[in-house]
Amino acid sequence: MAPKVLISDKLSPAAVQIFKDRGIDVDFRPDLGKDKVELLKVIGQYDGLAIRSATKATEKIIGAATNLRVIGRAGIGVDNVDIPAASKKGIIVMNTPFGNSITTAEHAISMMMAVARQIPEANASTHAGKWEKSRFMGVELTGKTLGVIGAGNIGSIVIDRAQGLKMKVVAYDPFLSEERAVEIGVEKVQLDELLGRADFITMHVPLTDQTKNILSEENIAKLKQGVRIVNCARGGLVDEAALAEALKSGHAAGAAFDVFAVEPATESPLFNLPNVVVTPHLGAATTEAQENVALQVAEQMSDYLLTGAVQNALNMPSVTAEEAKVMGPWIKLAEHLGNFTGQMTDEPIKAINILFDGEASEMNLKALTAATVAGIMTKANPDINMVSAPVIAKERGIKVSTTKQDQSGAFEGYVKVTVVTDKRERSVGGTVFSDGKPRFIQIKGINVDAEIGAHMVYTTNEDMPGIIGTLGTTMGANDVNIANFTLGRSEAKGEAIALLYVDEPVPATAIKALEDTGLFQQVKPLTFNV
Repeated sequence: MAPKVLISDKLSPAAVQIFKDRGIDVDFRPDLGKDKVELLKVIGQYDGLAIRSATKATEKIIGAATNLRVIGRAGIGVDNVDIPAASKKGIIVMNTPFGNSITTAEHAISMMMAVARQIPEANASTHAGKWEKSRFMGVELTGKTLGVIGAGNIGSIVIDRAQGLKMKVVAYDPFLSEERAVEIGVEKVQLDELLGRADFITMHVPLTDQTKNILSEENIAKLKQGVRIVNCARGGLVDEAALAEALKSGHAAGAAFDVFAVEPATESPLFNLPNVVVTPHLGAATTEAQENVALQVAEQMSDYLLTGAVQNALNMPSVTAEEAKVMGPWIKLAEHLGNFTGQMTDEPIKAINILFDGEASEMNLKALTAATVAGIMTKANPDINMVSAPVIAKERGIKVSTTKQDQSGAFEGYVKVTVVTDKRERSVGGTVFSDGKPRFIQIKGINVDAEIGAHMVYTTNEDMPGIIGTLGTTMGANDVNIANFTLGRSEAKGEAIALLYVDEPVPATAIKALEDTGLFQQVKPLTFNV
């Protein structure tokens, strides 16, 4: 029986035809995504669900999707998909990460021009039969300083276009290397410097714990007088109320927003203010972009349903169906190793070196490498997957190297990941046991045997009595249950480490309590997608 796909949002007719041409039974119901009751009723009939942003693939919908194997999002953002619920049920979630990059970058440039010359208000005034030439005094872009927050795929395109307009560009991006900054011709600065220097600021970062309210009330107060703010990335990056006050006071001269903290945005503190340009999340709304992402998602879903091949998956490695059976645990290990080093590294990464030993060296190293790099970069961008991670690492000037060697020790195979920054090198090694479970076996050259859990705490200290008691007592006092406890040391009285696998996220009070003892050089809560 042919696989059956439901398209519940508006998608290009050419995408519908791709499914049909490849022998897939497709139901094109572009308004179904708005009807939660009907979607819940019929979703169990389908192997695949192709969506844009209107359909909400919630835990309830996924729970009713008894046959669903893949959800394909035509676009990059997957805020409307409950990925943990899909993963738990074995449903692959795919997106199309590069189909609308140019379109979004062009929209940001357009919005910047519009707010610089007050075009929307001047247009409305002229349509109303007025001729208010002296009212709409604008500013040139040439010679102005553009501050770009986030110099990844879309941000780098904006930088290129802005340089063509003869703007001076400064960028804040913790993961932008000095080499990459030189390559794209941008001056790398810290956030406070950008806020104080930029005449225009545009944001191109995902919404994460690190970027949420990156333009907070406190940071908005640091802005240069007369700055203009552009946000075509994600709602929630800017404190809209605080920016509205800055606009009213004249501290900020204008703003252009395509995204809002709450969408659909029927109201906002920014609405109806002078020289504020707003659009209804049009960043990807061009004919070319809509066509590109629609065709991409149709091809990707068809490939998976017909051959088992996985591309641009957010919750599964991109490997062939045959490889997945053998490599699954090793890919998960590579992801965990990368995620460990990524969470431990706050400064820009210059290089990633991966050693594959024994059994691991005979596998699909491209997939293992991609999983490692994706794990490292997830901290910076949760949308990164195995396909996009190597591309983004290359864009940012991060050198990725791999080494193969024959079995060299007691393990049939292992993987060791080393991350290099200007300040240090950090390494972690792991293997897969016979039960199929990944384990950490070495951290900072210290041998360990650590089971990997969703919530962990990593500490470093001088080897001395009382450390175990302090860790156990502090966790207990904060109602945190320890599932597993692993210790390691370089030598007696030397450097020591501990890894605690706990049942739930560790509260900040527990971390602070450990730090306040003065016994630890480092205390770090970690999370892993197990």
